[in-house]
Amino acid sequence: MNQIHASNDQLSISCDKNLLDFDIIHQYLSQDSYWSKGIPRHVVEKAAQNSLCFGVYFNGKQIGYARIISDFASFAYLADVFVLPEYRGQGISKKLMDFIMNHKDLQGLRRWMLATLDAHGLYEQFGWKTMANPERFMEVHFPNVYQPIQ
Repeated sequence: MNQIHASNDQLSISCDKNLLDFDIIHQYLSQDSYWSKGIPRHVVEKAAQNSLCFGVYFNGKQIGYARIISDFASFAYLADVFVLPEYRGQGISKKLMDFIMNHKDLQGLRRWMLATLDAHGLYEQFGWKTMANPERFMEVHFPNVYQPIQ
């Protein structure tokens, strides 16, 4: 779905990958995020290519981003959610989450997942909870995969 949802004349959210500004996305993810410091640009672009992406734009400039990794039948993982710091505190992340949670291709899924360090309050407003049975989940994690070998 590439439809743009405009909440006013200045703010829009779109799934059109042609609008994504990878300079801004890569800058934020590689330098400002806590979860993907040092991520190479080609990895950011490949991840977007294989995901349902959501760009947030103010007066045509990209100010936010999120992506969903999904089979579009039973499962979705929400990743790389951000709004640039100078645009926070204005309800933009709530509008983005509302747009994502109501996206037509993401309805009827059995499970959604995400990992967050500090945005629990935002996600809880949309029905997210901590895992009821975290002991059932496992992971393989390579936290330093983007760091240069010394």
